[in-house]
Amino acid sequence: MEHRVEHEAPHYLHQPPVPGEERYVSLALVNTRFALSHGPVDLLDDTEAAHLWLVRHELLPDPVALNGRQFGRLLGLREALRSLFEAREARSVPPRESLDTLNSALAAAPATPRLAWTADGPHRADEPDTGNPAGAALSLLADDAAELLTGPEAPQLAPCAADGCTRWFLRSHAARRWCTTKCGNRVRAARAYAARKAR
Repeated sequence: MEHRVEHEAPHYLHQPPVPGEERYVSLALVNTRFALSHGPVDLLDDTEAAHLWLVRHELLPDPVALNGRQFGRLLGLREALRSLFEAREARSVPPRESLDTLNSALAAAPATPRLAWTADGPHRADEPDTGNPAGAALSLLADDAAELLTGPEAPQLAPCAADGCTRWFLRSHAARRWCTTKCGNRVRAARAYAARKAR
C-alpha cells in the first residue's frame, strides 16, 4: 500500500493573524511581508504564491492565472498601502506615488452598483468586473484599504511596537502596543533579560 507523504507548510505560514486582518483584507496584504528571527519573510515571493493568497482570500477564482504584470501591480499596491499606513500613523502627507498606486488600483476594475432583491427586500449589491478578475482583485483590495484609512476604525490602525516586527494591526484598546501576544512576550522577555544582565 502506497503512503503519501504530506508536506507540512513552513512554520512561518502559521503566523497567528493579527487583530483586524479578519475584517480588512488590505491589512492582511500589508502583513504578507514581515520579519522573523532568521530574517525577512515574504508570503508573496512569486506569482504562484500570490495567486494562492488571492484565491485563499476569495479575491480571485482559482482557475484564473496571475501574470507577471499583475503580480507586480499587487506587490506595488502592498508597498503603497504600507506607505499610506505609515503616513496616517505619522499624521503626514504620503508620497504622491503611493496615493496614485492606490487610486489606479481602485480604477482598475471598479465594481458595478446593482440593486438586488431577496426575501428580505431590496439592497445594494456591487458586482465585480468578471472581464478583468485580477484587476477586480486589486480594486477590491484598494477599496478595502480606502475604507480602513477613512472609516471609524482608522484611529486604531497601528504598527507593532516589538523590535523587528513589521506588521500592522487594529488596537482593541489604546494601551495595546503589540500585534500578537507572541510579540508582547518576546518584548517582556527581552526586558527581563536586560534587567538581569544590568544587575
